[in-house]
Amino acid sequence: MKKDQKTSTDLRDLLRLKAPSDRGGKKPILKKTHFTIWYFVIAFLIIMLIQNYMVSRKVEDVIPYSEFKESLRTGKIKALTITQESINGERETEKGPRAFHTVRVEDPDLVKELETHQVQYRGKIDSKWLTNIISWIIPLVFFFILWRILFSRIGPETSVMSFGKSRAKIYAEKEKKITFSDVAGIDEAKEELKEVVEFLKTPGKFQRLGGKIPKGVLLVGMPGTGKTLLARAVAGEANVPFFSISGSNFVEMFVGVGAARVRDLFGQAQNHAPCIIFIDELDALGKARGVNPMGRHDEQEQTLNQLLAEMDGFDPNTGVIIMAATNRPEILDPALLRPGRFDRHVVVDRPDINGREEILKIHARHVKLSPDVDLRVIASRTPGFVGADLANIVNESALLAARKNKESVEMADIEEAIDRVIAGLEKKGRLMSKKEKEIVAFHESGHAIVASLLPNADPVRRISIVPRGISALGYTLQLPTEDRYLMTKTELLDRLAVLLGGRVAEEIFFGEISTGAHNDLQRATDIATSMVKEFGMSEKLGYVTYEKEKKPLFLPSSLFPTREYSEDTAKQIDEEVKKIVDDTYLRVKEILMDKKDKLEELARLLLEKEVVEEGDLKKILNLTPTNP
Repeated sequence: MKKDQKTSTDLRDLLRLKAPSDRGGKKPILKKTHFTIWYFVIAFLIIMLIQNYMVSRKVEDVIPYSEFKESLRTGKIKALTITQESINGERETEKGPRAFHTVRVEDPDLVKELETHQVQYRGKIDSKWLTNIISWIIPLVFFFILWRILFSRIGPETSVMSFGKSRAKIYAEKEKKITFSDVAGIDEAKEELKEVVEFLKTPGKFQRLGGKIPKGVLLVGMPGTGKTLLARAVAGEANVPFFSISGSNFVEMFVGVGAARVRDLFGQAQNHAPCIIFIDELDALGKARGVNPMGRHDEQEQTLNQLLAEMDGFDPNTGVIIMAATNRPEILDPALLRPGRFDRHVVVDRPDINGREEILKIHARHVKLSPDVDLRVIASRTPGFVGADLANIVNESALLAARKNKESVEMADIEEAIDRVIAGLEKKGRLMSKKEKEIVAFHESGHAIVASLLPNADPVRRISIVPRGISALGYTLQLPTEDRYLMTKTELLDRLAVLLGGRVAEEIFFGEISTGAHNDLQRATDIATSMVKEFGMSEKLGYVTYEKEKKPLFLPSSLFPTREYSEDTAKQIDEEVKKIVDDTYLRVKEILMDKKDKLEELARLLLEKEVVEEGDLKKILNLTPTNP
């Protein structure tokens, strides 16, 4: 039921952070130019005109070869200059002597005729070096300019000179406005990292006794738990430069670029020590080597090898601390996790109810809340939510309130936002037949009745038959009264019973079953299978687990799964799983048959109101409402 931003400057701008031109005022707005094919056509025509102007011969008179021979016979030509391709000279005309030019034709008798008519002639070899240079250099210059324009439109980081440069973004001291006061709900991880701040602020305190500053800190946690925020808070508290880069930014299509970027990053970090290097999504860079049977690009392994070498190479007392974050620590290379590299592993876990309340307070600081809003109640209704989920709820509730032109965010807006995050967007416009609505109403009523009557099931907060999300035609919202970390066998059986309640209710009232319970049956089967194979909760099979530790994708064992038990044991496992589900089914059927009138009353109320709250459900069942 749960669903699993940053201003920066480029490294090259670091030296300009204190420049007078950057203080105050507005940054100049650069007007973008749009490159089209017409620029190419115009430039090509200009090149052709320049070549024709500079290369072509400037002559006063171009005559045919036959006319040249006729002038030679009549004695009008006095002197010639003969080249390999042309004949130039002067000839007598009615307007006086004029220069002429003609293309040379293969003529073996030409020299004899020149001597016969006593014409003075000489040979000349044309030098074409200037023509060749112009004809080659101008196109090359043109295409170079065109290439620069195209690459500049893709991005400045794609230029040849910057391939080996690190793409890390640096946050200067004035830009880091995040401190530990902006981080809540993960107090244990925060306390662990406060020592890192002490390392950066007063390294001599630890070096005095011979201690070494840890090189690397690995933040491990589910998406949205605040790993990146925590790393930035460390840099903000220590008041040092903060280099931030994603693991995928090291890998490039060109061989050797990733390793060059690692070297450049560590080189710049040492020049700005003390500082923090933060590598987000480390698993994109640090996957275990040699475990992919499909083969792997050597460039990724070279980049990882360079990272390992750099972490070993720099002095730990220089004040450069490497922090990294990942939500897949099981696929990281063991060489990254050994002491001397990432010395400390800090788990950033889901917050408890107190942590969720503190997170909500932080995100609600800039939101105008109504006096009826109780953040403690919201925290109790969002078990398992991480910081990103809670931030999304506060933002969604503010948008909903603004959409309704309210003066402040009310409790109803926040509850609607929680429903949207859990179950998806409400789709009141989806048309359903009367028969389908009845099936959904009885189905959800079955879930709610069973959940309300079983002692170890989570209490029901809301029942709805309004379609939500992609395929949910209705939902029953259960929220635990407290955070749970362990579950007993009885609690698992009660949870399994709640899942079967919808299917059993359909069978009782309609005498047939629909496809609406497919997700419930899948989850119920998963619970029963885990009870038998993982938790040792089968009396027949005893205290034995048949489920090996789940390994990450891309490992050989996950591509070719094997089981380490016999066919006879597999048959017994299947029988035990089926027995657990069948026994629970009979138990649920007995409960719903006993409360058939209440079930029908609740379903009719659902068909009338579409949404039934906890209070109405308790009235129907004559139960005491649960405190939030």
